[in-house]
Amino acid sequence: MATSRYTVADVMTTTVVTVTPDAGFKEIVAAMERWRVAAVPAIEGEGRVVGVVSEADLLAKEEFRRNGPGMIEQMTRLDDSAKAASTLARALMTSPAVTVHADATLSQAARLIAGRGVKRLPVVDNGGVLEGIVSRADLLKVFLRPDTELALDVRREVVDRLFPVSHHGVRVDVEDGVVTLSGAVRDSSLIPVAERLAHTVEGVVAVNCALTPPAAQD
Repeated sequence: MATSRYTVADVMTTTVVTVTPDAGFKEIVAAMERWRVAAVPAIEGEGRVVGVVSEADLLAKEEFRRNGPGMIEQMTRLDDSAKAASTLARALMTSPAVTVHADATLSQAARLIAGRGVKRLPVVDNGGVLEGIVSRADLLKVFLRPDTELALDVRREVVDRLFPVSHHGVRVDVEDGVVTLSGAVRDSSLIPVAERLAHTVEGVVAVNCALTPPAAQD
């Protein structure tokens, strides 16, 4: 039935701002400011991702500066204390990094982002080498697909497969990502299946299902 044709590789950014584990605090801040990013992967060797430094990691330093050294004793999280006292990426970064592979589906990446509470994921190969980065905004790009393209996918992946006999009687309309299915189909038990599968087509915002069984014969 309907399957995702879009993977992380389709939406990720391949030009990634990175730092090394020995990068200093000001160097990291300057890189973020220059390239207008909120986090940078830390890489070593041939590009293997060993961590990620985010704005949240850096803010521990600013919080420490504003509240004074006495704040260290009040901190309950040891990692925050270390970050506040550190000046190098290797201590500031979150490690190991939460990463994803380029062939992961968009839904898999979205679940990982939501489940781990991060805003972006470094994309790595099987050896952990950086290939790109995917953000929450990147995952939303699929919802910019044209309505005409969505209509073709819904017809091909859902209607034609579920209703090989009566598919010609089904109308697929899409407006602003909202799919409307209408018409009569021979097997009415498949109507709720068609609605569920239409939801799985990448870029579909909502589905209105107005499919009906064939008219009763007198």
